[in-house]
Amino acid sequence: MTMGLWQNWVLPGIWVTVQLLVYSAALAAVVAFGVGMARTHRSRPVRFAATAYTEVFRGVSALVLMFWLFFVVPPLLGWQLVPMWAAVLALGLSYGAYGAEVVRGGLAAVPEAQREAGIALSLTPWQRMRLVLLPQAVPEMLPPFCNLLVELLKGTALVSLLGVGDVSFAAYLVRLATQDSARIYTLVLVVYFVLALGVTRSMKALERRAKANLGVVAK
Repeated sequence: MTMGLWQNWVLPGIWVTVQLLVYSAALAAVVAFGVGMARTHRSRPVRFAATAYTEVFRGVSALVLMFWLFFVVPPLLGWQLVPMWAAVLALGLSYGAYGAEVVRGGLAAVPEAQREAGIALSLTPWQRMRLVLLPQAVPEMLPPFCNLLVELLKGTALVSLLGVGDVSFAAYLVRLATQDSARIYTLVLVVYFVLALGVTRSMKALERRAKANLGVVAK
């Protein structure tokens, strides 16, 4: 593989993959916390709507959803999503549904005495969530969130089927140009491993900091 192919295709592909991960993870986090907190709401209709969202998007293929957003939605609404944002929406909505279960489980794990203490202090439901429940639940959510982020990173490879120039698509073009499958796909394996390692180390550091703020020593 020549230096020109590396600079013109592979490096831009890595950057596109990183952007996809960041944008999709941001959307997934918003969805996860919004839907996850709604799963614990006192209102039954709110809980039902949140549960329905979780079940639907966990049961739908992210790849098919991506195709649906790109090929089916535009004729219905009269506007076209660019492939990048169709991919971000599909990945964010899908992985956000999994993250919602992490949030719900983390909130459910907070001792009931903490909730009762918030009520005794006359805190509103939102104040109890923001000041009592989330600070204790978030450190417990970070390990499963780390796993979801790594899975999301690997899931970004699906966007190559829409022609988005991520590192997987770049590898395919380089293979066509050079017929050197072994080196390019070995390189891509290494790229994904390095990116996943960076995600894991960052989340571990975030977990240690979150637990230190609670006076807990992270293992």
